[in-house]
Amino acid sequence: MLVKRLVLLGAPGVGKGTQAERLEKDFDWIHVSTGDMLREAVEEGSLLGQRVQAYMERGDLVPDDLMVETVQDRLGREDCRRGFVLDGFPRTVSQAESLDAILAGWRERLDGVVSITASDEEIVSRLSKRFVCSGCGHILMGDGSGEGEVCPVCGGRVVHRDDDEPETIRHRLAVYESRTRPLLDYYGGRSLLREVDGVGTVEDVYERVLSALALSRGER
Repeated sequence: MLVKRLVLLGAPGVGKGTQAERLEKDFDWIHVSTGDMLREAVEEGSLLGQRVQAYMERGDLVPDDLMVETVQDRLGREDCRRGFVLDGFPRTVSQAESLDAILAGWRERLDGVVSITASDEEIVSRLSKRFVCSGCGHILMGDGSGEGEVCPVCGGRVVHRDDDEPETIRHRLAVYESRTRPLLDYYGGRSLLREVDGVGTVEDVYERVLSALALSRGER
């Protein structure tokens, strides 16, 4: 079995989640979306959700200690032994260093980091048209979907997330620029980083991701 431990980097709305889902489907690696985990915690009203809600509503990064604790717990589960694709973590160099330490403690390491790129204008345009199923998290983009419609996957209610409003999007992009971009140097210095153009169809971008990772469809 092909086991890979990967990180997808990129600004909010660049398509990390969509590409991670494709990798999960084709290679059976676990898609670990910290954004989904935190949103679920807020919706459930858990202790974690109560601690992170204010940060998320402002579009700010959740403190490193909370994120590291959450990710370590998830990656430590048995299903991640067959490989994982991290989407939304790390977002700071400190988080990246913590991830290295966690994996080293398990005698593991990252196999690759892919940075998906797109302009701010492209991202704002995408997210302003993005709707998400409140049940399964399925994303609908620019296909006539709207608030309150029915998800074609699970039948759940489709919503437009508050953090996808234009003002919040631009704040999230500014936070990404100042806090997350240093990760490109961090991983680039370790020869792990591959950059992929995120503009085009989902299939186009996926082909670029596979090429960057030297992967072939059906390879397991």
